[in-house]
Amino acid sequence: MGGVLATPDPDLVERLRRDLRAARYTVDELEALWGAEAEAALERGDRVPALRALAAQAGRPAATLATAFLLGMPVPGPELSAALPALGLDGARGLGLLDAAGRPAMDLRPYAFLDAHGAGSWWIASDRGELATGGALRTDHVLGIGGASATLAGLQLPDVVDATLDLGTGCGIQALHAARRSRRVVATDISERALGYARFNAALNGVANIEFRLGSLYDPVAGERFDRIVSNPPFVITPRTAGVPAYEYRDGGMVGDAIVEAVVTGAAGHLAPGGVAQLLGNWEERPGVAGLERATGWADAAGLEAWIVERETLDPARYAETWIRDGGTRDSDPGYEELVAAWLDDFAERRVAGVGFGYILLRRPDAGAKLRRLERLAAPLGGGSADGQSAAGLGGHLAATLAAFDAQAALDDEALLASRAVVAPDVTEERSHWPGDADPSVIVLRQGGGFRREVRADTGLAAVVGACDGELSLGVIVDAVAHLLEVDAVALRAELVPQLRELLVGGLLTLA
Repeated sequence: MGGVLATPDPDLVERLRRDLRAARYTVDELEALWGAEAEAALERGDRVPALRALAAQAGRPAATLATAFLLGMPVPGPELSAALPALGLDGARGLGLLDAAGRPAMDLRPYAFLDAHGAGSWWIASDRGELATGGALRTDHVLGIGGASATLAGLQLPDVVDATLDLGTGCGIQALHAARRSRRVVATDISERALGYARFNAALNGVANIEFRLGSLYDPVAGERFDRIVSNPPFVITPRTAGVPAYEYRDGGMVGDAIVEAVVTGAAGHLAPGGVAQLLGNWEERPGVAGLERATGWADAAGLEAWIVERETLDPARYAETWIRDGGTRDSDPGYEELVAAWLDDFAERRVAGVGFGYILLRRPDAGAKLRRLERLAAPLGGGSADGQSAAGLGGHLAATLAAFDAQAALDDEALLASRAVVAPDVTEERSHWPGDADPSVIVLRQGGGFRREVRADTGLAAVVGACDGELSLGVIVDAVAHLLEVDAVALRAELVPQLRELLVGGLLTLA
């Protein structure tokens, strides 16, 4: 893309769109062309099986386009021209798809998704990755769709709002998703090259309600407020040491986890009342302070409600190795060990014991109880239904959790016990017994969708949950269980109410 900020020629974009449609350049078509084994190999970074499969489909436009723009291999001019009849090779150069010598100059791939608003598909352009270039990435590399960006897209709340800010838009994928549930989107980035790709992707996919602005953090939106803020910030902790590459797409230019702190604290001044910010991030574990508590402290200082989910924690060496390899430097490359040493020195200076990664949801208080929820959840994500395939996905689960928190928080204990509840359809119960014992030694309630929570339950809680079919109030059920277990009903109520609130917020129970 060469950092071009000008709006791409709409005529050339329309010609490209016609060619991509005519070629059936879609996720389903490519999977049919190269098969499941080659698809799995690509996910591991091996393109050979896909190349072999595409070579057997020579002449098919989708195979030609995938060879050039997804796998990054040179394609003879006549073949590429046949796959792009409307755009032509000159038009492809004009859009930056090809360099002056006619070689692929960007990654352009189909992308399909399912959200609460239905199925959709786009074509997404970005810089060519390490698989195509065969070497380390350029420091101003513009990343395409990765696992983290796909996860954040699925986390976006599904309800439609007036205005959304995509902070650090990169290739624009979060802005495109936000445009499906927001009347107006402002997408910002400090990288001119990233904004060039984001503009191109919006134009190519016919998305017109996104405004692009250049600048750092919240500078481009000074004085503005939004109903939603979404951000996959450049949160990778990078030593500020000479010789250590700083990649724009992942390195925010600050020490430690300060970039995530800046995004969290800055959100307070740009959220409308009741507005929600959602972002990915890292947080350092330092002596006497767990990473989750540090991250929550940022939200507390900003006066924001917070729900933070930690998905994994890496020790300093594993963290350094992961991100050095992400930049294209391999263990056997010259300078690899020096880079690891620089990372470890940086962590040692701040006495960092580990780095957590996860999701942050912030809300500007409007009224009612304040949400402050910290969770460590490492189980595979399960979507929003028993089969994990709900159209609302995890975004729907987050929205339901926020609503459930507000609903139960509005009820005092007596009102809660007067309410009726039902067990969510994705909840199962597992009981373990010591050999020969009639009573279970362990009872676990498992959530099949959402965050797949697992809740240890004693006999009393399990009995109450098992009786929640919406017919009787929680208070009546608890009293009946107390009678069966021959325990004091008042004491059992006091013990179970906080646990029932947690099950309601987590989605294992719902108010009838």
